Parts: sequence; C-alpha cells; structure tokens
Amino acid sequence: MTVEQLSQVDKGFLEQMEDAGRRYAGRAGERDGHLEALNQHGILYADTQERVNSRLSRLGIDWAMATAIEQTPATATTGTSLDLDHELVSTDLLTLERFMGRNDLIGIDYLEGGFLAARSVGRITVRSPGSSHQGTGFLVSPSLLMTNNHVLGSAEEAAAGVIEFNFQAGLDGQPLVPVGFQLDPQSFFVTHRDLDFTVVAVSDRSRDGQPLAAFGRLPLKEAQGKAVIGELVNIIQHPNGEPKQLALRDNQIVDVLDDFVHYSADTAHGSSGAPVFNDQWEVVALHHAGAPRKDRDGNVLAVDGTRWLPSMGEHRVDWKANEGVRVSRILGMIQQFPLSGGAAALRAELIAAGSSLHPVEVPPPSALTNRTNGAAPRSATMDGSGEQHATTGSVRWSVPLHISVSLGPDVGADVHAGADALQPRAESPAAGPAQRATTPSYVGLPAGIGSIDGQSPAARDLAAAMVNLAAFRARPYFDEAADLPAREAYYAGIHVGNPTSLRLALTEHLESTHERRPSYKPMRLLYPWVDLHPDETLHSIYSDKGFTPQELMEADAAVEAARIGRWQEFMLHESAPGREAVEAELALLEASLPFNCEHVVPQSWFNEKEPMRGDLHHLFACESTCNSFRGNIPYFDFPDFNEVVQHDCGRRDPGKFEPSNGKGPVARATLYFLLRYPGKIGDEARELQRTGLETLLNWHRDHPVGLYEQHRNAAIAEMQGNRNPLIDHPEWAEEIDFAGAWP
Repeated sequence: MTVEQLSQVDKGFLEQMEDAGRRYAGRAGERDGHLEALNQHGILYADTQERVNSRLSRLGIDWAMATAIEQTPATATTGTSLDLDHELVSTDLLTLERFMGRNDLIGIDYLEGGFLAARSVGRITVRSPGSSHQGTGFLVSPSLLMTNNHVLGSAEEAAAGVIEFNFQAGLDGQPLVPVGFQLDPQSFFVTHRDLDFTVVAVSDRSRDGQPLAAFGRLPLKEAQGKAVIGELVNIIQHPNGEPKQLALRDNQIVDVLDDFVHYSADTAHGSSGAPVFNDQWEVVALHHAGAPRKDRDGNVLAVDGTRWLPSMGEHRVDWKANEGVRVSRILGMIQQFPLSGGAAALRAELIAAGSSLHPVEVPPPSALTNRTNGAAPRSATMDGSGEQHATTGSVRWSVPLHISVSLGPDVGADVHAGADALQPRAESPAAGPAQRATTPSYVGLPAGIGSIDGQSPAARDLAAAMVNLAAFRARPYFDEAADLPAREAYYAGIHVGNPTSLRLALTEHLESTHERRPSYKPMRLLYPWVDLHPDETLHSIYSDKGFTPQELMEADAAVEAARIGRWQEFMLHESAPGREAVEAELALLEASLPFNCEHVVPQSWFNEKEPMRGDLHHLFACESTCNSFRGNIPYFDFPDFNEVVQHDCGRRDPGKFEPSNGKGPVARATLYFLLRYPGKIGDEARELQRTGLETLLNWHRDHPVGLYEQHRNAAIAEMQGNRNPLIDHPEWAEEIDFAGAWP
C-alpha cells in the first residue's frame, strides 16, 4: 500500500509513529542512564531531583521518610524497624513503599478509583462516506472530551463522530448496553498536530436522553509531580475498537521529555487517545503512538518478525516503547488558542476542572443500570404509527425497510441430528403469541433482540449449538456407502457435453434443490457438524489454526450478545433511522464485532442478502483476525508467495489476497456460488473479475477434494438439500462455462 492510498487517519498515525521513533532513538543515551540509576539506586534517583521532590510532595511524603525507607532492608515492610513515628507507619508508608517497588500491597480504594476512572473513557467512532475508524477518548470537563489529532483531525471529522460509554463487560461477564453521545465541534473544537491532541465538545444528552454528567470526568491537572521515571502507570483503552480494557501496572515510565513521556505498555490499535494514569488515577499523559522496532534496512517490523505494512493495522506493529503526550504541555497549549464567547467559557470550565482535589469525578455507580443481561431488557414491538413509544415494558419504532418477524425463538430452521436431520425448532410452550411477536429480525442481525423465557438469544443459540454438537458426535463422520447413491441420484438427468447447457442445467438444479434456507447461524449450523474436520476440531480456513467447536461457539455467542446489545442501543436512539443509517450501523457491527466465520464470497459483494448470506456451501470457520485480515478482497495468486515470509492468514496487497491454506475448498466454494447465484457478483472492480477465474480453477486442480470436503458436502446436502458439483464431480470444472455466470 502506497502513502497515496492511505486514509488521512492512517497517514496521521504513520507520521506520529515516525516522529515518536525518532524521539525514542535520539534519547538512547539519556534513557540508558535513567535505567542504570533505577537499577542501581532505585526510583528516587532515576529522575531529576526536582521532579522526584514534586512527586513525593504530591504523595504527601517528605524526602527524609523516603530516604529512610530506601536505606532499610527490602524485607522491612511494616515500618517497625525504622526510627519513625508509628502514626506515620500506615497509609503514607504503604503508599511510599509501593511507589518504590518495596511492597505490592495497596488500599482497596485503588480498585474503586480505577472503576470510577473507567466510566469516563469511551470508544470514538467516526463514520464518513466510504470509511470509518475508531479510537479512544475520555471526558475532561462537564462538556469536553480529549483524544488524538490523528483520531479527530478536523471539525468536519468530529461532526461525524460518536463516543460510546459502557462498551464493556459487566460483573457477570456479559456486555453492557453502550450509551452513545454525538460530538459537537460547533460548540468547541481545538486540535494540535505536533502534540497530537484534540479537544471537542460533546452533546449533553445521549440520543435516548441519558445525561453526559452521569459519566463524570477525568480532570487535567497542569501541576508537576504526577509521575516520574521508573513509576508504573495504567491505561484504560478500547484496543482495536474492542470493549474497554485495562493495562494495569505493567507499564513502566522509562523516559520523560519536555513534551512527551515514554513507557512500555500493552496497548493496541484503537488505543490511540487513551488516558495514561498514575496509581492515584490522575491522568499523566495522552497515549498517541510508539517507537517501532525496525530491521537493518529501516523497515518497521510486525509482531511476528516480518516487515510491517500499513494494511496490517496498528495492532500488528512490534513496539519497543510507547509514547504519551504530557498533560501539562497539552493544557499549556490549549490556553494559547485565541477563543471567545461560548468556546472561551468551555475552555475556562476545562481549566477549572483541573483545580479539583479529586483525580476522578464520577457520580455513584448506580447512575447507570441498562444492561443486556440481568434485569429483563426492554422488548421491541412494531406498529405503523411512525412513532417511538417508550413504555415500562416495551419500545415501539418504525423503520423504513423490510422487516421479518419470527413467530418463535428462532428464525429459519435449526438442525437436529438423527433420522430427521433438519426440523424447525419447537416453540417454547410458555411463549404466547404476544411475546413471540416482539422478536423482530433485521437484515444482517441475529434473530431476536429480547429475552424469551428469561433466556437471551445468544444463550439460546449457544445451548442449541451444544445440543447439536453432542447429537452429531454419535454419527459417522462420512458415510461413503450412503453418500454414493445419494450423489448419483442428485445428478440424474444432468448431461455433460455443452459447457453453456451444463452451466444452465446446474444453476437451475442447485436452486430448485435448495429447499431449506436457514438464516445465517454459524454457531448452530456450521461449527457443530458441517465444518468439522476428521479429528473433530475446527480449522481456520486461511491459517489452519485448530479450535474445539466449543471455543468458537462460546466466542460467537459473546459476539452475538454484544451485537444485539448495540443494535438495541442504536434503535432506541434513532426515532426513525433511514436505510443508509441502518446499513451503516450493520456494516459497523460486522466490522467491529465479526463472527469467527468467513464468507468465501464476501457479504458486501451481494449486499448481505439471503439466501446467499446463510448458504453453508461458502461458509467456513475462520478466526476473526484472519476474517478481518482478508476483508472483502478478491483472491489472487502471487508469483512469489512461497518466497516471502507471510502473515499466518496469507498475503494481502491492495486489492489482492492469497490465503496460506484452504485454497482448494475456497476455490470450489466460490465456483459453486457462481453457479448457484449467476450475475450476483463480479460487476465491480473490487469483486471477483473474469481474470480471477483462472486462479480459482488452478487452485481447484492443484488442491484436490479430500475427506473434509466430502463430509461438508454431504452434511450441507442434508441440511439445505443441494450439493456442490465441484466436490462431487471435480472433472466438471473443465466442462462448465463459468464465464457465462458474470453479469
């Protein structure tokens, strides 16, 4: 990928990474001196005397006590061996010993402080035409949030942004319902490229009316002494746009510059804009970039030792240190901007917030209670009024697109092993008509958004999947004796000879025998049986990494629960979302919360429509990292593929992707799709073109059908009714006019 092909966000990140790398390299001598002093003499001597004194003063401890502790044996943790006032041998001594690395104990209020600090940290999402990106941000005053310049580089970009709080797991491990607030750059917007910060106003109410004040703030303090070299810091973040996470005390400050601080940290893509805290949960710095490891030629390295490319993403960089922007420098710069009117008032409010005696200002935890689990969630019912009605037990809305309603806990058919391999699920006896009518299914989403009989949709799907898995294990993996006559009967009447006639006959036959068309449910249909390998495990189609079925079932159940929660939040906040808004939200859910399932023919190529979306013939188990790595890029055969070190999933260049494994199965699945759905793909440059047909045919020939695909084909035929001719008759690949399937 060239620089010209990168988005503005990626360009900004690359520039910040290069700048941070130069700063880090230029400080090697100073940094070595700091670390030597730290190792030989301790934390009191690793930084300047002025900063250490300021830090001790901020902790309420004088130099005499600190040096007395330093000179005692490390085993003396109670203070009784010191010539100190016993009243001081308490919280102050514990804080000092912990600061100096002499004691791992800490007051329980530390956990409460971290919990409250986390409430003010949210995930920023920016949706702009043709792209979207994410980062972390946090509230710094009653009206303002802060993030990086390379996350929000302009007022126009901020106007398309939303910050979501509560995008995290609750105490029971289940996702909370996120609360989203629109950004308001018209009221306040200040940004600085060199210090890589942006401060922007936030709407005071979420789209469903929750107050911004409920999420408190993390005041920015200009005072010195918040952290020194050798001290451990904490980072609350949304890595890769994922639910909120915490890097806790495993991040040591290794250098302090005029404007920046360097530290080691377990951060990842999406963490740009995260707050860096000391142990008192004061914000020390704004995380923004890092110093990457490079090879002898100056190329940035990926975590697997290969050369890093921008297309791999920020989270694949092999960082040797991370860099944050010092809060005191950010505040100093903000005060230099010429502001007036309301913007000046908001800046004054920001500065005033920093004078607070408390490092975190958040209301009691009971301020927010909405959850996807625990208390019964709101149900959703549809009417034709075009209004949204909030009631005690339900919410009504109108959506300007087609909606199908499930009359039971599941949409489509569920699979049960045994004599009747495919039967509709029986409805719960306790579910009456009124209850069943409140589970609308939206295009591209799991069926049902409310609990039935006290069980969430994700929990029901997981339970059904486990039942299917247990039942299928009692069956033979592949019964060749039974499959042979079934195969012969299926193709009776299909004649080889004319390539066009053969293609047309197969297309008609595949459609007419596609009798059962279950919705997209990889957890229930794919993982328990269809995609199992002979060793009874699932193998990621591109990396060949092995998983137990339970692993992917449980992982997808968590993803489904999070998707449903976020969809609920979106619909409750949108009184009448248009088609474009709905499609954008669905695309964002798919990108940020992907299942461990790969559509060999990407969903965007056929607008995520059924029956293509749920057609099992082109669905394969695939860990989400490989799923995201390929994206919707067409397959390609690189001439030098085997001569270069690859990503586990394969090689990706702009518009080209070659998998490390699974070439035969994905080729045959794509050729099936061309036969089953002629004219549905191939009409745009980003999709499969006629020139790619030769690649598929080559992969089909070079990687013959094996037991795994024979099992898949028989299992899918049992569930859907149709078969893949390229598996049953590999020789037909040369007899079919595939080119005629293009639009």
